[in-house]
Amino acid sequence: MARKDALVNLRAILVRRRDALRNALAGDLSLLRELHGETTGDVVDAALDTAQDEISSQLAEVESRELAHIENALARMKAGEYGACEVCSKKIPMARLDALPYATMCIECQREIERSGGMSSSRDAYEDSSADLEIDVS
Repeated sequence: MARKDALVNLRAILVRRRDALRNALAGDLSLLRELHGETTGDVVDAALDTAQDEISSQLAEVESRELAHIENALARMKAGEYGACEVCSKKIPMARLDALPYATMCIECQREIERSGGMSSSRDAYEDSSADLEIDVS
């Protein structure tokens, strides 16, 4: 498949994922509002509700970050900048874009930034943030 055709397919994937995230976030936020309006029975119920609120909040945060990355990728597509590394300006390989459709850097530049201990922008922080998320439901 030609790169142009693959990019068209990636755009469709990004649009579907964006729409799904928007719907999920709208549902998550309305559920949180609902839960805050309810009164709980006892201390154990209140503790469980608080734990559930925290989990929902963390998931919404991760989904929100992913949504921002997707919207950035769609804006880059519209501007004709999608698929080019923000650091070296070389084409990002299709294998990387297939794995991470909102990648803004080629793997070499991403690795170099990670080795140097920094991120070039907040958009790239998501690539590592999901590994940091720990949820204790015990």
